[in-house]
Amino acid sequence: MQRIPCVLMRGGTSKGPFFHAWDLPANVVERDELLINLMGSGHELEIDGIGGGSPQTSKVAIISPSLHADADVDYLFVQVMVAQRRVDTAPNCGNMLCAVGPFAIEQGLVKGNDGKTLVRIRNLNTNTFVNSLVETPGGIVRYEGRTAIDGVPETAAPVHLTFLDAVGSKTGKLFPTGQAKDVIDGIPVTCIDMAMPMMIVDAAQLGVTGSETPAQLDANTALLQRLEALRLKAGKAMGLGDVSGMVIPKPVLISAPRFDGTLQVRYFMPHNCHRALAITGSIGLATACVSPGTVVMDMLGDTAEALTQVRLEHPSGGIDVALSRGGPDGQTIQASVVRTARRLFSGFVYAPGFQRMAG
Repeated sequence: MQRIPCVLMRGGTSKGPFFHAWDLPANVVERDELLINLMGSGHELEIDGIGGGSPQTSKVAIISPSLHADADVDYLFVQVMVAQRRVDTAPNCGNMLCAVGPFAIEQGLVKGNDGKTLVRIRNLNTNTFVNSLVETPGGIVRYEGRTAIDGVPETAAPVHLTFLDAVGSKTGKLFPTGQAKDVIDGIPVTCIDMAMPMMIVDAAQLGVTGSETPAQLDANTALLQRLEALRLKAGKAMGLGDVSGMVIPKPVLISAPRFDGTLQVRYFMPHNCHRALAITGSIGLATACVSPGTVVMDMLGDTAEALTQVRLEHPSGGIDVALSRGGPDGQTIQASVVRTARRLFSGFVYAPGFQRMAG
């Protein structure tokens, strides 16, 4: 049994181990097999590993110094399947992303400033850039604070994330099919790629209200089968090919808000309903709110195009997304969210038969 340095962190409403890239095999096949074994993938409880038995707690972040002029660190996200012994590195994860800044500072990859520290992150999954602003009084990461996020008990210090160039994260286009709305099997859908490729559907079109709990939706076999059939066709239409073995695009059900939000959402990963909402998903959904012709704007009305703040209601509460325009043309949509993170433990994880690569 070989031991590998690791830090377990909560990022937003997700958690998982953080590794330095130099502590893992350089060979991708060997690395992925190692992570599968470490997390205990292939068992519903991941009982023989450190995974939590849920897609939200079976995630891995791999961090390295960046060679790109616009980034301080590179971040590779790995979704480790729970019941299946495989991984997916196609998508980004915005929740895990909010713990990258604190990790990078504490590990000496970025020098902490007195007050706040900006960590420039390049996501290797999508080759996109995110600015993370971390509270660092005296140059030390502060985790305690008064910021609350739905889906996480208690409060913590805020981490501000700004997605700088999330348009076309995997396909190169905001609307990969060439239009803001398509009809698949008679159902109007919006296929959008903003931080995360998604297929957005009005819940009523599939015979549900959109207010159901994740457990109720996960138990609705007919709904899941229909949603997957739509997702497979949407994947091909988006230029992603056969997505049966991929976790993108993510299917999302939308409905009218129940409380004071802009929109109510149920986000799938893709075969189970998220207990809250992925940060990358919130970025795409907020963008769809202000984009003419989408199924979201059909629900909200044309006045939604002027929104600069969007609140998305999810099963655990809500997420607020601030929208602005920037980039070279001044028209590129940029989105910001406030999340929290916490270091849970630092130590070693043990892997059978693994020989550590030289760093």
